[in-house]
Amino acid sequence: MIIIKTMEEIEKMKKAGELLAGLHKEIAKLIRPGITTMEIDRFVEDYLDERGAIPEQKGYHGYPYATCASINDEICHGFPRDEKLKEGDILAIDMVVRLDGWLADSAWSYTVGEVSEEARKLLDVTRKSLYLGIEKAVPGNRLGDVGSAIQQYVESNGFSVVRDFVGHGIGRDMHEDPQVPHFGKPGRGVRLMEGMVFTIEPMVNAGEYGMKLDDNKWTARTIDGSLSAQYEHTIAITKDGPIILTDQGESRE
Repeated sequence: MIIIKTMEEIEKMKKAGELLAGLHKEIAKLIRPGITTMEIDRFVEDYLDERGAIPEQKGYHGYPYATCASINDEICHGFPRDEKLKEGDILAIDMVVRLDGWLADSAWSYTVGEVSEEARKLLDVTRKSLYLGIEKAVPGNRLGDVGSAIQQYVESNGFSVVRDFVGHGIGRDMHEDPQVPHFGKPGRGVRLMEGMVFTIEPMVNAGEYGMKLDDNKWTARTIDGSLSAQYEHTIAITKDGPIILTDQGESRE
């Protein structure tokens, strides 16, 4: 069942989103060769605790950390670790924040120093595909319109969209209906209505879209060892178009 939010509830979610967006900006200042994702994870815990917020995914089905920190060929759910980041790595940090009972979810990909041309293009295309999907998130459209816009742009640039993980509704619970695929056909799927709140979070691989799981049963990697990137926003559908609740004020180009 899709839970429709009132504008008052959306405003509460926006406060959680603003906190999360600010946290991503602070993380961006930390990224450099030599730092570890475990240090970033501890920073996130302290940042949220100081502001009366909760890292929602910590403890979710036993997940042990405040962040998911996915490096290079890791698609998602990478465990923070003590291994130092290296020049040329790419890193996706995914977090869910609870503030005053309401949730926001956002992932962002970062470069560590100078990266390859392929890595830079992968991040640029993935980020652009997110905003192309958001543009289609208007009342009357369908989820297939969102997924198709993402898929067509990604594949036109020679990359592939992960099929095994999708966006999702969010509110008081981390995962609500509907599921939001980042692929599909226009005019198909759930019709979008004012008051829906969900994530759009394309995961894009430089190679094939298949994945495999690590022994920890959480971390997903590209099946061919190629690079992977992810960008994610929580959005609300309104009569005036989508509101990005986790907006960092970044360029959308």
